[in-house]
Amino acid sequence: MKDFITRIKKLKRGPQVILPKDIGIIITETGIGKNSKILEAGTGSGMLTSYLANISKKVITYEKRENFYELAKKNFTKLGFKNIKLVNKNISEANEKNIDVFILDLPNPHDYLDIAEKSLNKMGFLVCYLPSITQVQDLINNLNNLRLTKVTEIIRRNWLFENQRIRPKSKIIGHTGFLVFLKKI
Repeated sequence: MKDFITRIKKLKRGPQVILPKDIGIIITETGIGKNSKILEAGTGSGMLTSYLANISKKVITYEKRENFYELAKKNFTKLGFKNIKLVNKNISEANEKNIDVFILDLPNPHDYLDIAEKSLNKMGFLVCYLPSITQVQDLINNLNNLRLTKVTEIIRRNWLFENQRIRPKSKIIGHTGFLVFLKKI
């Protein structure tokens, strides 16, 4: 595992990535494991995809931007994953079925709720990563057959241990995005 973490930290980044603090809550809230089949849209440089592929059966990821697609493809090759299917198309063209977890890292996830409903298996999760609360509100206002289970943000503060001095570090990792968890009903 340590080798994976070392290698993933060396990957080339392009767009903003979902940080490990947020990836961890996605994994634990949805129960992603060795038999999980995941569909993702908004691959970017492939950071989230790589963490998920490291612990799941299969990740299918859609990236419509050619430059991000090429970057992610190189990153996946460096990591040697065989369980990632990278697609250079808009998620609106997806026709995947029986998905356990569907993750949208896009500014307008409400436009893809129908695709999520068709793709998810019974009781599957849709997770949306959104930087602003107005995007969260737009999503919630457009729900049909998906049930909102949680909206959360993770703020991490590390602690300093020096000699006899123990205190919170001044710098925290604050707001990166809201995670919206929905369940198929």
